[in-house]
Amino acid sequence: MQNKNIGRLTKFTLLLIALTTMMSNVAIVTVLPHLKDYFLVENIELLSRLMITMPSLMIAILAPFLGHVIHKRGKKISALYALLLFGAAGSAGLYLNSMDMLLISRALLGISIAALMIVSTSLVGDYFKGEKRHKFMGVQNAFTSIGGIIFVVGGGVLSDISWRFPFAIYGIGFILLPFVFKYLVEVKTNEAHEELSRDLNPNLFSIYFLAFLLMAVFYVLPTQMPFLMMNGFGASGTLTGAIISLAFLFHAFGSLSFAKLKRTFDFKTIYMIGMSIIAVGFIFIGIIREVYFFFLTSTIMGFGGGLLMTTVSAWMLERVHHTKRVKSSGYLTSSFFMGQFFSPILTMPVVEIFGVQDFFVVAGISIVVVLAISGFVIKRV
Repeated sequence: MQNKNIGRLTKFTLLLIALTTMMSNVAIVTVLPHLKDYFLVENIELLSRLMITMPSLMIAILAPFLGHVIHKRGKKISALYALLLFGAAGSAGLYLNSMDMLLISRALLGISIAALMIVSTSLVGDYFKGEKRHKFMGVQNAFTSIGGIIFVVGGGVLSDISWRFPFAIYGIGFILLPFVFKYLVEVKTNEAHEELSRDLNPNLFSIYFLAFLLMAVFYVLPTQMPFLMMNGFGASGTLTGAIISLAFLFHAFGSLSFAKLKRTFDFKTIYMIGMSIIAVGFIFIGIIREVYFFFLTSTIMGFGGGLLMTTVSAWMLERVHHTKRVKSSGYLTSSFFMGQFFSPILTMPVVEIFGVQDFFVVAGISIVVVLAISGFVIKRV
């Protein structure tokens, strides 16, 4: 199906589905520092960070399996069930009183996010080709970034009132149900009659690795920044939300810049550019001494993250055969979120040694080393 045959409301619905994948964690980032005051349990610092990454673990584990299920059951019906689970599990923090139950609700949220992300990515491949696909993916990531601004700022304001209130934002899943039911178009192609290979496509291994690496690095931002700003610099939830939201604004600019850069550079080069930007942002975070300078670092981090997210997703769609699009989207989704889950696990020991702010200097320098290793890997992509 060509781009011109897709109605505006169908495109808008696809943007809304993508918006939920951005919401998986950002709505509650300013909640995390408050949890230690309510839940007097051991290892609350780590457990609070797992509130962000628990959905990522479930997505990483189940996305490949869900890719096969969605291929058989259909993308539209899968999106409807996923939105129901998204609204119910995401808003559970409004009333749950156990840290264990909260983590379980976040795990269920992850299942819904995995399905929605696979549907969103594969439908972009169904609806668009070539340059039109690159442009729409830039618009899609920009749209979700703007939504991220609203959710982070809103969550920050609400968290200053009560740590529970930001969980209400996930109720948007229920609001999106009629849009998906009425406007989502499922493309009927020969893909429905193809036998999906159970084997991973070796041609995509390196892209999956780079997706993991990207998110392991980038997810330091939501898992560590709120603690640095609120505990280290005394920022309020509202100010923290405003600073982090600026990253989403420039995430949009980074996403939109991908199509233009792609006319000049290949995927490998753009990836290296984006990771270099992230490294600079990390080092700046580690050396600033005034809270308002975080507005500057957020612009750097956001732009690099937006550019990288769009690059990796477009790279995968460029390489995969259309009959393997859903399955490959599942593996890419798994790679993204495996990186998210392991981000705090890999970084917390370093944070405990150096402290949160000095950690960013160490991380920035480490990224430079990782860039060298990545450069060696992507030469063989």
